[in-house]
Amino acid sequence: MSKDKGRPTVGTDGLALPILPPERDARVWARLVRVMFYTPGFLALLLLKAGEPEAFGITVELLMLSSAAAIVGGLYIGTQSSGGGADGSSQISTWSGSLVIELLAVVPLLCALPSLFHELAHSRLLHAATPGALDVALGASELLPMVAILPFILYQLAGFGTLSFVVPKRVNWAINIGILFLIIASYIANREGAYGLEKRFASTLVVAMAVTVFYGVLKLRQMQMTYDEKCPPKGHQMAAKAA
Repeated sequence: MSKDKGRPTVGTDGLALPILPPERDARVWARLVRVMFYTPGFLALLLLKAGEPEAFGITVELLMLSSAAAIVGGLYIGTQSSGGGADGSSQISTWSGSLVIELLAVVPLLCALPSLFHELAHSRLLHAATPGALDVALGASELLPMVAILPFILYQLAGFGTLSFVVPKRVNWAINIGILFLIIASYIANREGAYGLEKRFASTLVVAMAVTVFYGVLKLRQMQMTYDEKCPPKGHQMAAKAA
């Protein structure tokens, strides 16, 4: 079956065809690549230039990963083709690139933002103490950058994300709950100064996302090849529509 009503739902063998993601505009994803490259990369270079303390260590690494992964995602998107000579890999390039950006660019950025804001707000290197100055506590407002995680989780669970076409619904829920848990755990560890524990949580998150992307790209390619192999010929499709 397919969520695209214009596609055939049953193969030549009488069995249901794989559900492939809908066609997506590669130009939109190409623009997102530029945003995802410059924004985290600029923040990482700014922190390195400022010579920030150890608390920024894993944050800088996450930002650099986000920036580099966006370029890799752009490589996938740039090879998209559906014309003559297109193969199973080129037909899924935009979907694969979106998977890379969603899990290896956006997720590390969302993990880095809460800790980044906390450290910027309390950095003694960036905010030199002046005589008579009041140290105003931000309180619960420090959690505001973390709110961006919620619409991302909704994006994934509501079926907008590419991952929902690759894994079963229960697995998709488990992966996204795991993302939310690891980001929160990493932030709490940063707040408590347990930087070693923070690195473990962040590293676990990155490794999990890398494995998921690796599986997802290969799964998408397998689904596309199966679809092409068992998809009814165009003449058969037109006859079915006429009937």
